[in-house]
Amino acid sequence: MMSRENDHHVVPNQAGGWDVTRENSERASSSHDTQHEATARAHEIVANAGGGEVVIHAQDGTIREKVTVGDGHDPYPPRG
Repeated sequence: MMSRENDHHVVPNQAGGWDVTRENSERASSSHDTQHEATARAHEIVANAGGGEVVIHAQDGTIREKVTVGDGHDPYPPRG
């Protein structure tokens, strides 16, 4: 798969927390205490940028999961 500029990775940082980084970027877009918080922020960033993929890494750096995120403008949002 070809990398897209909107793709973001959730990776462990040296301080024991989690960073959200853009594909092929060394600098973090944001830093968080938990992987859950970082993953939620990565979803927001990607959706606001028009969609892409969130790649979630394990503590050892291996890829745990890849999630495709839409553009955040669902024409048929769930009711309730």
